[in-house]
Amino acid sequence: MSENTVKTEAGARDELHGVGVSPGRVIAPLVHMAPAVSEPPEGDPLEGDPEAATDRLKAAALAVKAGLKERAARARSESAAEVLKATALMAGDKALVKNAGKLVTEQGLSPERALWQAATAYADQMRAMGGYMAERAADIEDVRARIVAELRGEDAPGVPQRREPFVLAAEDLAPADTAVLDPDVVIALVTQSGGPQSHTAILARNLGLPAVVAVDGVLDVAGGASVFVDGATGTVVVAPGDAERDAVLAWQRASEQLASFDGGGVLSDGTAVPLLANVGTGDDARAAAEAGAEGVGLLRTEFCFLGRDSEPTVDEQADAYAEVFEAFPGRKVVVRTLDAGADKPLPFLTDATEPNPALGVRGYRTDWTTPGVLERQLEAIGVAQQRSTAEVWVMAPMIATVEEAARFHDLVVAAGLRVGGVMVETPAAAITAEQILERVDFVSLGTNDLTQYTMAADRMLGSLAELNSPWQPAVLRMIRATAQGAAAATELGGAHKHVGVCGEAAADPALAVVLVGLGVDTLSMSPRSLAAVAAVLRGVDLAEARRLAELAVHATSAHEAKDTVRAQLPVLAELGL
Repeated sequence: MSENTVKTEAGARDELHGVGVSPGRVIAPLVHMAPAVSEPPEGDPLEGDPEAATDRLKAAALAVKAGLKERAARARSESAAEVLKATALMAGDKALVKNAGKLVTEQGLSPERALWQAATAYADQMRAMGGYMAERAADIEDVRARIVAELRGEDAPGVPQRREPFVLAAEDLAPADTAVLDPDVVIALVTQSGGPQSHTAILARNLGLPAVVAVDGVLDVAGGASVFVDGATGTVVVAPGDAERDAVLAWQRASEQLASFDGGGVLSDGTAVPLLANVGTGDDARAAAEAGAEGVGLLRTEFCFLGRDSEPTVDEQADAYAEVFEAFPGRKVVVRTLDAGADKPLPFLTDATEPNPALGVRGYRTDWTTPGVLERQLEAIGVAQQRSTAEVWVMAPMIATVEEAARFHDLVVAAGLRVGGVMVETPAAAITAEQILERVDFVSLGTNDLTQYTMAADRMLGSLAELNSPWQPAVLRMIRATAQGAAAATELGGAHKHVGVCGEAAADPALAVVLVGLGVDTLSMSPRSLAAVAAVLRGVDLAEARRLAELAVHATSAHEAKDTVRAQLPVLAELGL
């Protein structure tokens, strides 16, 4: 029997544990995700004309695609919009509808059964591929359910509609569900599966919702039961008592204190640590500026490309980038060139049949197979830069060799851009950081991918959540190697070689201290995380940050590293972080 076995009788208290992925403390009734759409019976026969049934299939798929795109337009964040657009692309996949149509005409199946069968085969193929594509199988199954519901005239699956605030519990959440959550009603998320870098985790952080993933037993908790959720510690308490109510009040007071963030990232000894924001659109950038971000450490440019069947023009891209630059006049904006592939497939650029897309043609590598897209994007960034006073830096994702870094820098210079760098997401780039930085101006650590590649663990899988922690000492050593390489390149060339972090690790206040101690110059994160990170950094000086970093690097596990550092930062408990 699991240690998290839950007693669901009224008033019974129990404590469950998972992986905390977004801080916050709340108490509210637990509401389970609505039941899944039922599978049409095997061999469900066609009634009526095959051609008419095929037309119904096409119409249902197009209706689902249109509905998802409409929801994308109403999404609260660009991250949510990107997810919905990607799911809409899957719903409009002509191959999926074509395969289902064949099952209607050749095997005489009902359109509901045909679509279910075709989508299931597609999802099984993706799951067998492993890595990122296995995670996308859940998205296909979500699309499958939506199209079948459309064919039946049923409501689409999704988040229960309630007026009173509640904690949402689910096995996991599909991107289309997490993307449209109303944070005034759904005030916390708890899932039985999912990993620390799953869609649920990332969008919860963007929305500022307390969230815990990989909670064994949460689906056994009775619907309507009162639960306490602590998104920092990963604790879920059924039938909470006075201690939990006091903890919620303490969090509310701490939140008010954090609301006074003045925009400055600085250690107690005056060492500046600029705190930047990860954004995707002009709206995101304006919100980040209002939240006090000192600049943009990661402009995700995928938003220009997702939801399209063809490459956007140079002018279309330039207009979108210029809108972001305008939000930060005179300040730094770091633009990541298109990070397509793996979990962000594009029909005109990537190959969905790759056996292991996480290790395939993605990011910078797409320029090998589809040359011209990258150079046109750099041209668009250059055009946008000319319209702005922002300090524009440009970096390439998925760099593994010195040669790749040097070639990208040449492309940046040829486009008339002043500062070119690369992402450090592979152990290869971390280990050769000195040689890479002799050829580029800066690096930015993408800790999400760096962690999964260092630990050889799919970052989306809840069962591998511990391996995918950026607190893993091996990952911290990769970060230290990068910073040491930058220091050596700086000494050799004279000009400072900047090291930033734009992965999710930067949003963890305790880990932010360690990153600074390892030699990181700037941290970039969701705007909602800025105040908490700033508050913790103000409590340490550089010497203390370096001491804590050494403790973390020499720990024997992620748990030991995290617990050791957190124990020496009492401000975390005071702020509920």
